[in-house]
Amino acid sequence: MAGISLSRARTMIRKTFDTGKEMGLNPLSVVVLDDGGNIIAFERQDGASPGRFQIAHGKAYGAVMLGMPGSAQMKRAEAQAYFIAAANGAFGGSLIPVPGGILVKDSKGRVLGALGVTGDSSDNDATAGKAGVEAAGLAADI
Repeated sequence: MAGISLSRARTMIRKTFDTGKEMGLNPLSVVVLDDGGNIIAFERQDGASPGRFQIAHGKAYGAVMLGMPGSAQMKRAEAQAYFIAAANGAFGGSLIPVPGGILVKDSKGRVLGALGVTGDSSDNDATAGKAGVEAAGLAADI
């Protein structure tokens, strides 16, 4: 598998939105990045604030660039704040090290990219995003 196709990215976004609706979440914004941190697709639900793009992107970008999901980044920030601060500086302040930054992997565990979700609590964002990734037949590392 070469990477995440636009069709799969759209499936991930649609299922993330559907799951958010089922969970009664606030309006979500979702971005899908490839394994180089490039945007494949982005959508925000009606009512989501426009600044949510940067947050969704920061969650996904941190996951793919550091090779660890947002939950692991948050734990690392709590244990070694200087590391996350330095990494964030190296990436131009683009990281948002909290849950909702999900590594997208194939069946062999290879990182294909990342999904970033924002709009509700970070844990709820991650739960909705996990459903989106799995709906596309891929593995989610949250």
